[in-house]
Amino acid sequence: MHAQGVVKRFGPTLALDGGHLTVAAGEAHALVGRNGAGKSTLVGVLTGLHRPDAGTVAFDGAPAPAFGDAAAWRAKVACVHQKPTVVPDLTVAENLFLNRFDAGAGTGAGRGLRPIGWRRLRERATELLAEYGVSVDPRTRAKDLPVEQRQFVEIARALSFGARTVILDEPTAQLDARGIDLLFGKLRELRARGVAFLFISHHLQEVYELCTAVTVYRDARHVLTAPVAEVAKDDLVAAMAGEHGDAARSWQAVPRPVARPLHTGEPALRVERLVLDGAYGPVDLTVPAGEVLGIAGSAASGSTALGETLAGMRRATSGRILVRGREVAPGSVPAALDAGIGYVPEDRHAQGLVPDRSVAENVTLTLADRLGPFGTVLPARTRRFARTAIDSFDIRTRGPEQPVSSLSGGNQQKVVVARALARRPGVLVALRPTAGVDVTSKDALLGVVRRAADDGSAVVVVSDELDDLRVCDRVCALFHGRVVASFTSGWTDRALVAAMEGVGERP
Repeated sequence: MHAQGVVKRFGPTLALDGGHLTVAAGEAHALVGRNGAGKSTLVGVLTGLHRPDAGTVAFDGAPAPAFGDAAAWRAKVACVHQKPTVVPDLTVAENLFLNRFDAGAGTGAGRGLRPIGWRRLRERATELLAEYGVSVDPRTRAKDLPVEQRQFVEIARALSFGARTVILDEPTAQLDARGIDLLFGKLRELRARGVAFLFISHHLQEVYELCTAVTVYRDARHVLTAPVAEVAKDDLVAAMAGEHGDAARSWQAVPRPVARPLHTGEPALRVERLVLDGAYGPVDLTVPAGEVLGIAGSAASGSTALGETLAGMRRATSGRILVRGREVAPGSVPAALDAGIGYVPEDRHAQGLVPDRSVAENVTLTLADRLGPFGTVLPARTRRFARTAIDSFDIRTRGPEQPVSSLSGGNQQKVVVARALARRPGVLVALRPTAGVDVTSKDALLGVVRRAADDGSAVVVVSDELDDLRVCDRVCALFHGRVVASFTSGWTDRALVAAMEGVGERP
């Protein structure tokens, strides 16, 4: 796959300026850059979604199909998006052959009033999955599959159209460490069979683990293409940010008081013998005001369930959650809000945003009782609060009325964090707060987390991302639902990862 001199404008916005990219057969090629760098636009051109204003695209030396011919493009290049495109209530077999049941169930099946040959469809699905080494029962509903297996199904479906190049857009954003290992193992197997991958990720460590080449875009332009082994991490960050990588890590550069005394008296958050059957427990935690506590562990460890319980999204089987000594009604988001708990969910797309609403409406969702008298919402007050949030959190937007869906991923996440802090909570619970954002946005978001604690909140960061956890004053590692180790500042990557994987020393 080769693109050269690609230019794309959306109205007055120059989204891609002379872009180029070459992905060789059997290559794992990383495409990285800050949000808004032009990656998504380039992918849109490479998959036939956007017609370029200038430039060319070719596959195996031949010109790309005509724009608008979706079937011809799918036979050349496929894209597995960050947000799943499988239909959750359909089976694996039905998803594999959706809109083309005749390809799976025999000639003529599904045409007119002719019935679909379901047995043959399942047999063909089994053959297709086996062809790509995917071990999934074709009768299973997609919603019942683990995340990584849903992605394997999407990859198999993409390759079944005949494409030998697959674009993976943030494929690990919703995976834990085990899922990532399984996905990478499958990608290496497919590479050995000549399948090429364009791997889009904000996690640079994954680029070094999986990819052989890397291309960087910045400000709609191509900046760098090089073998991964020849690019140091700091140089890669510098190419993405336009500055030396160390300078971008603003939350680390801000001077912090040494041994600053935390608030005395009742802890801001106390968790007593909390249990959720099948997920975690018993868990005991104490978080004073001014501290950032990390809960390290994969989703399978129970960490996500624990974070969601603290925010009222789940109801614990037993135990108590107390904020400033006041017990919080279990399993109630309104009760958690009233108690002073702010929440940043793990998946901003599914849980964090109302995509067809404006930035102003999303930022103020938890403030409806404070935007006007007698339960009314005054538009002027809403816009005024939103402008303050936009300035405070450096949200790159055209204004409060811009639809939140049109923002870059990093700016969408800033909107989610701004809303979580809108009520000035005494406790902030943040699940994977930097998932799916670029390096610079990641650092800005972690800076916000740090400042929230410095302003007197107790902060709980739930993540298996080591960069997220470096902002913490203390980290507890969760394994099989129990705290197996606790670390103060100065922990090493090796020790924390070992604890999360259940092979570290017990506290």
